[in-house]
Amino acid sequence: MLLQKIADNYLWFLVLILLGNLYQKRFPKRSYKKRTATLIIASLAMLFQIFIVVILSRELPQWLAIPALLITVAAAYPFRKKILLFKTRCSSCGDKLNFTAIFNYDDSVCDKCYKEQHPEENKVEAVSETIAATPSEARSVDDIDWDAWEPTETAVLCYLFSGDKVLLINKKTGLGKGLVNAPGGHIELAETALEAAIRETQEETGLTVSDPVHMGKLEFQFTDGLAMRGHVFFATEYTGELIETDEAEPFWCPIADMPYDRMWEDDALWLPLAMQGKHISGQFIFEGEKMLSQRVSGDASDE
Repeated sequence: MLLQKIADNYLWFLVLILLGNLYQKRFPKRSYKKRTATLIIASLAMLFQIFIVVILSRELPQWLAIPALLITVAAAYPFRKKILLFKTRCSSCGDKLNFTAIFNYDDSVCDKCYKEQHPEENKVEAVSETIAATPSEARSVDDIDWDAWEPTETAVLCYLFSGDKVLLINKKTGLGKGLVNAPGGHIELAETALEAAIRETQEETGLTVSDPVHMGKLEFQFTDGLAMRGHVFFATEYTGELIETDEAEPFWCPIADMPYDRMWEDDALWLPLAMQGKHISGQFIFEGEKMLSQRVSGDASDE
């Protein structure tokens, strides 16, 4: 029985339509109307399937499938403008379209015409081509999409000021060994950046700071793959006695004599802004201890 064979295989036809609709979702900006069209076609196909099931289940004459088909076509008529969108030739130049353009693109134009009609998207594509394949391959801060960039490590720095002096350390271990820096280190699991700033300062210098103020965020990409985000804090109140530890040799330094020549290269760019009371942010590319590229900004707002 022909109608029975159609019923047996009709489900695959519906699945094919719905898979086509999923494929169209790969082109969200250009396939809205055609995605709607395939859903309408799927609904009409389901309507016809209901007619077939009713005819077979009630053992009605199979010729009733013809009026059922006509009813389905009649139901499709009000939606004809939303369904008849699938053109085989470019609506702009008349060239033959490929399957992707026929089935997905609402405007039914070839790629060449689309690029001519949307030059602004060509500029976006040109910019995206300059983005490095991976952040570690970048040699300029402009080569990284910092909104999508994720750090492999997160750390803090805490500058303690007392009068005209600032507490610094000669770092003995880890990243930046041999350089001058502020007390700081990695944020531990379930620990906030503020808590880490207080803990690291105490562990490295013996001093416990009170109410550190968040001054900004710095993001570092190293060419060896290390990606670090650093939170900068300033404090002016503390308790305890200064001690040397296995990690650091702390010392009070006149602010006017900040030893930038013995510090990380980026410090001289953002630290003066922070000491002016500005909230700072920065992105940096480093190869070892050598800075390859930087972008720093500072404003007077607080977080």
